Order: sequence, then structure tokens, then C-alpha cells
Amino acid sequence: MKILVIVAVAAVIAAAAYTTTNSFQKTHAVVGRFVPQAKAPIVPLTAPIATSGDNVYIAWPSNKTGNDEVVFKASTDSGKTFGNKMNLSNSPKSESQDVQIAAAGNNVYVTWWERNQTMNEPILRVSNDNGKTFGEKIML
Repeated sequence: MKILVIVAVAAVIAAAAYTTTNSFQKTHAVVGRFVPQAKAPIVPLTAPIATSGDNVYIAWPSNKTGNDEVVFKASTDSGKTFGNKMNLSNSPKSESQDVQIAAAGNNVYVTWWERNQTMNEPILRVSNDNGKTFGEKIML
């Protein structure tokens, strides 16, 4: 478990250290989740990271509400501190999965798939203020 945490922290630091203004970079930190069964393997999850200037953005799947949601956090100081968590998907009737993130200038783009028995749609949310706020969901 310590190794997985170290890998995630190292990915954040590396992404922040090698970023220039208006860059369009992305890396994935891997975090482990234990399946509550005897001798069950660790199931890897990804936490995509995007950077632009001194800003670091991270999005990941969370199942704390009983279904998969897309959660987002932003840093304006090269990853030293992060703001509050935001639930970008907020979709209780579908699973929000396969999150991806990109950034350029002041813009942050977060995409994922909304899935249930009748839907399998890609979604986009865009921020034009360094991740402080996001526009409405755009069904692609």
C-alpha cells in the first residue's frame, strides 16, 4: 500500500515539476483499492492528471455514494495544496466511468462515460477558470 501511495505522490510531483505555461500534458497515477474477499487481488484504478502552468488538476472515480461518480480537485501552486473536491458527474441513475482530463491555458476538460441499462454516452464538462467552476454536462 505504501508503494502505491508513493507512486501517486511521485506522479503529481513529476507532473508539476515538468510543466510549462499552456502545456498540454497528462499522466496517470495509480492507486490501489482492496476487494473485500480473501486472497483477492488489488484492483488498480487510475487518477488522470493534467497540468497547465502552475496548475495541477486531478480527476478520479469514486463510489462513496453507491454508484460511480467523477470527482475533481485543483491546485494552483504546482501541487503543494489542493482545493475542495467537486463531484462533476452527480449522476445517481448511471455509473460515471473511464474519466479522462486535459488542460490548456485556463481551460480544463474532463470527460467520462455515463452508463446504465439504457445509456452508454460520453460526457464533457469544461472549466474556463482553472477548475474553479465547470459548465453544464455536454452529452456527446
